[in-house]
Amino acid sequence: MKLYHCKDSRSLRPLWTLEEMGLEYELVTMEFPPRLTQPGYLAINPLGTVPAFIDGELTMTESTAICQYLVEKYGPTPLGLDTSDPDYGDYLNWLYRSDATLTFPQTLVLRYSRFEPPERRQPQVVKDYTQWYLSRLRALESSLEGKEYLCAGRFTIADIAVGYALFLGETLGLAEHYKPNCKNYLARLMERPGFILARKR
Repeated sequence: MKLYHCKDSRSLRPLWTLEEMGLEYELVTMEFPPRLTQPGYLAINPLGTVPAFIDGELTMTESTAICQYLVEKYGPTPLGLDTSDPDYGDYLNWLYRSDATLTFPQTLVLRYSRFEPPERRQPQVVKDYTQWYLSRLRALESSLEGKEYLCAGRFTIADIAVGYALFLGETLGLAEHYKPNCKNYLARLMERPGFILARKR
């Protein structure tokens, strides 16, 4: 298995999963954005985005889908839930919500506050989508009440997927607005050896 990775990007999700599962893999660390900095990367991932993950003849580019693939292909592992688990629906919902609802507005904040040249930056877009992201955390804050993890009373890839979104928010300076449950949850996740090893890699 090979993972193409940029520091603290969404590729941290599958990298963290690989470390938590103790799987063997090759890591290719690239400068961002890889479509401009990594020769030949567009032939691997025509989108030019990260991650790109290769397992034999398979190539995947969606970070949370790669996490789900790993636990289902290379399990059994407590990181995954199956259809017999009462929390299976919540588990899937958090996996999909992690990108569609939480990471999406952050990408606009990142683009229009940092990646665009100064003359193209859009402070109103940054403000609006910061508020969008923070308002979407209300459901997470309430779901974490009295719980360490999101599903099944244990750490799963749902926590990796959602935890990454919170971590990205921290790198964007948004964590100062986190409520106590989200703040404490992120702190717990960042103390996990798998997270620490993934960031060191």
